[in-house]
Amino acid sequence: MAVSITLNDDRSEKIRYNYPGYPIYMREALLSQYPEYRAPSHWHDDIEFICVLSGGMKYNINGEIVNLKKGEGIFVNSGQMHSGFSDDGQECGFLCLLFHPMLLCSVFPYENDFVTPLIQNSRTPYLLLCPEQAPAAAWQQEILSRLRLLYRNRNSHTAPLRALSSFALIWSLLLEHAPADTAKGKWQSQDLTIVKNMTGFIQKNYRKKISLAEIASSGAVGQSKCCRLFARYFSQSPNEYLNHYRLSKSLDLLHNTDMSVTEIALSVGFGGASYFAETFRKRMGISPTEFRRQDQ
Repeated sequence: MAVSITLNDDRSEKIRYNYPGYPIYMREALLSQYPEYRAPSHWHDDIEFICVLSGGMKYNINGEIVNLKKGEGIFVNSGQMHSGFSDDGQECGFLCLLFHPMLLCSVFPYENDFVTPLIQNSRTPYLLLCPEQAPAAAWQQEILSRLRLLYRNRNSHTAPLRALSSFALIWSLLLEHAPADTAKGKWQSQDLTIVKNMTGFIQKNYRKKISLAEIASSGAVGQSKCCRLFARYFSQSPNEYLNHYRLSKSLDLLHNTDMSVTEIALSVGFGGASYFAETFRKRMGISPTEFRRQDQ
């Protein structure tokens, strides 16, 4: 099943939580469910954890790329631009779990003393969880084990309560082992804010014809800096990012609607069906019609 992303008014990802009233999300996925084995880069206020179950992938956090293999995982802090991908089409099975920090903020002292210091730690946009690498093996293995257990018990009546308990323990381990912050108050760079504004503009307006000048203007930068930032954060040009995002939205429509290929092409911003089909085949290896038939 194809994966799509929707946005809040502040252009962060709108999370479709598993449990009404509880900001918790758990999902098992395959990297092949995304165009070119690459999830669209995005951000959200929620804390994200990835646990790799099989294969491996690369993970991009604010332009820094790390390798993840089976048995490993990653913690991605609130507000960071991130995505998983494979350059060579290697399959990867993984768990994705998200928790909103508000879960831990029942009273102000918890938020002030324990939650905010880690969220705003400029040295902790992410932490790798590699349990085979001593001396960190014990606490990182504890985090990964609890995340996998939470997913296995996701259908339990008490799953949200279990998640709250485990998230509190996981947070304490992260807080205890995160590097000391040496730049308090500077936890988000100006460039990251610019990138969020530009990608948010694309994600809000992908159905329309968008120029490089408009993308750059949404970040209040020149076109050359716009291109440099997309290359640095995504290893893509602005136009490549735009087409990839349009393609990711088309997968959802091919899977969940009876719209024609032409209707889908126009609705996601491609100029026509032929260019859409050409781009789709180049990046997915099959035509839109074949994908729809295969996905049924």
